[in-house]
Amino acid sequence: MKITLLLATLCLPIVHADDLLPPITQGQRVATCGHSFHVFTYKQVNEIAKYAGLDHQPVGISSIGGSTVQKHWDVPEDKSAVKQVLKTGKVDVLTLSPIWLPDDAIEQFVKLGIEHNPALRITVQEYWMPNDEYNPVYPLDTKKEVDHNATDLAKLRDATMRYAKDIEDLVRGINLHLGKDSVVVVPVGMASVTLREKIVKGEAPGLKTQAELFRDTWGHGLAPLQILSSYCHFAVIYRRSPVGLPVPTAFKALKDMSDEDKAKLNKLLQEIAWDTVTHHPLTGLMKPVAAK
Repeated sequence: MKITLLLATLCLPIVHADDLLPPITQGQRVATCGHSFHVFTYKQVNEIAKYAGLDHQPVGISSIGGSTVQKHWDVPEDKSAVKQVLKTGKVDVLTLSPIWLPDDAIEQFVKLGIEHNPALRITVQEYWMPNDEYNPVYPLDTKKEVDHNATDLAKLRDATMRYAKDIEDLVRGINLHLGKDSVVVVPVGMASVTLREKIVKGEAPGLKTQAELFRDTWGHGLAPLQILSSYCHFAVIYRRSPVGLPVPTAFKALKDMSDEDKAKLNKLLQEIAWDTVTHHPLTGLMKPVAAK
């Protein structure tokens, strides 16, 4: 599977196995700050990593609905499990999920974490578009009526690309200030558009409509979209393909889908996730140019 439209738009080269850094084989200690489009990854990535034989350790979570990263930063230290664990230096990965930018607290969390563990990696999630549109206004419009099945996917991909550029510019700027590439992107939004294109083409086993990815018109993700996101995070955190791992527990919610279709859909989600993160320049999987 090649995401040719994404590659053409980003002008990225085809990536070969030799272009990628080796996988991380040691279980990672992971802390998370996020909202409802992200916090499910905390438990799901743990399960995925266990399936992969890794001693993954979730070590702290801050979950706030509809939150910017700033809202997590504003939580006092004595009430913030994430700030407390970052100060111990015993965190390998911190996952963050902004909504729209600017969000100055991203860099504040980065500075706090790096101060106590210079080897800390920080992921910034580029999430799928709420209401299927790029409308960077906060607070979000959660009551808008949206027919996900009627969405123009070419326009949605364009909207996702514009949001992705915001995230990429932010990450490049923070890394420039740090003098090293500690912050990486998890391109969940890109992966979600690819899945929706597959559904429209009839190439997503067990899924007939795009609306089957969402709990509501706003865009809260159901099991297939959540697992796709978690596979993207697993791939970035461990620089490892999830292809071939077992069907996750979350798929039990798909009661009207056959076991055969669940297995096929699971493999498709794994492939989309791996293809997306390996063809994105800021996921931390590519070898530095000088090292080639």
